[in-house]
Amino acid sequence: MTPVFKFIYKLTLLLITLFTIHIGVLKLSSQPLFENYIIASYSIHLVLAVIIYGILYLRRIPQHDVLGFLFMGGSILKFIVFFAVFNPWFKQDGEISKLEFASFFIPYTACLIYESMAIIKLLNSK
Repeated sequence: MTPVFKFIYKLTLLLITLFTIHIGVLKLSSQPLFENYIIASYSIHLVLAVIIYGILYLRRIPQHDVLGFLFMGGSILKFIVFFAVFNPWFKQDGEISKLEFASFFIPYTACLIYESMAIIKLLNSK
């Protein structure tokens, strides 16, 4: 299995697990399960993480010294997507609730941590 497919597989399992726990916590606390764009948030974070990792993986040899900058650029891309896509949805009622914040922040943080670990492993494998 190539490193990119291994990354996709493990990240997908991680996000499915977190999504299941997230939905379980919402259900236990009698909150709406599929509001706050939770499915879109998990899906978009997965897709962006895969794209960013794929680009970094392809650039690992020819531009090894700029991988950190490319990674930071990917993080900036995620914030642009948040402000372009999620922020308008969340601000429709004039404020961002804790549930809306959690639906964005939980998959964002999980992807960021997993991507960081994968990139460190990629950088150390040279």
